[in-house]
Amino acid sequence: MARILILGGAGFVGYHLARRLAETPSNRITLVDDLSRGRADAALTALLARPSVELVRADLTDPAALTPLPTQWDQVHVLAAVVGVRPVTGAPARVIRVNTLATLNVLEWATPDAGVLFFSSTSETYAGGVGRGTVPVPTPETVPLSVDDIASPRLAYAASKILGEAAVIHYAAAKKLRFVIGRLHNVYGPRMGADHVIPELSLRALDREDPFKVYGHEQRRAFCHVDDAVDAILRLIDSERAWGEIVNIGNDTEETTIADLLALVLQTADFTPRLQTLPAPAESVARRCPDLTKLRALTGYVPKVGLEAGVRDTFAWYRAWRERGRR
Repeated sequence: MARILILGGAGFVGYHLARRLAETPSNRITLVDDLSRGRADAALTALLARPSVELVRADLTDPAALTPLPTQWDQVHVLAAVVGVRPVTGAPARVIRVNTLATLNVLEWATPDAGVLFFSSTSETYAGGVGRGTVPVPTPETVPLSVDDIASPRLAYAASKILGEAAVIHYAAAKKLRFVIGRLHNVYGPRMGADHVIPELSLRALDREDPFKVYGHEQRRAFCHVDDAVDAILRLIDSERAWGEIVNIGNDTEETTIADLLALVLQTADFTPRLQTLPAPAESVARRCPDLTKLRALTGYVPKVGLEAGVRDTFAWYRAWRERGRR
């Protein structure tokens, strides 16, 4: 029996991780979430109907939030964070507060009995170097991390995750914790909210927007379906060689332009609008793709969900979600 704690467990990656882990009946899974971003929807209700899964509502910015919980776990997943371009640029002070306090409070609470701690980081930690052209793409974990303009609202998220990585590494050294830091790269899939590129394109296609606005059509991305990201996370947790490492998580096999991604979404939606090409959002890098050499060497990871299949899966979920009145 594995005892697993997922912080941010009602959110996007947290829910999919819990759903995967619940497929093993002997696992005992506790989700912690304040439901500010995660949703108490039908999917979460169905997951919580399993006797092996429970939800604890708590605000991780409260230093006492985890006090009532046991300290002995096999895995602790730190996924709770404010993410998404609109939430980040709209409330950067909240991003700094929530992401920083939640991480520090978890690390203050954690003991060596907490098992292996997985901290969810991001490719945004090195976006400054990509934008300047000073780091390679595909990008390995060893490149310098940087923030070009500390006053930029968009960079609040990157700064919070750079601090989070440093906090995990140094707390772990001081308290003898086992950890893995995973830098997630453009993870997508059902139930991720509406403020990300594939859901946003899908919903606008369903709304029959015409002309259809395309921002940064020439930009290149390597998208990773959430099922593959969950597989990578669990492989890293289970690999002792990965403990103490920072590892990229993504799918480098099908790098695509935003224009080609849109074409796939529109084909799935059976919609052929006029296109209006517009500049990319400010501070958005021209290309992002992870170097997965380290992940493959540590775990033998091979992504299984192709972009076409993943987009169709995600589009179908958002069509049903829209028909349910976005509930």
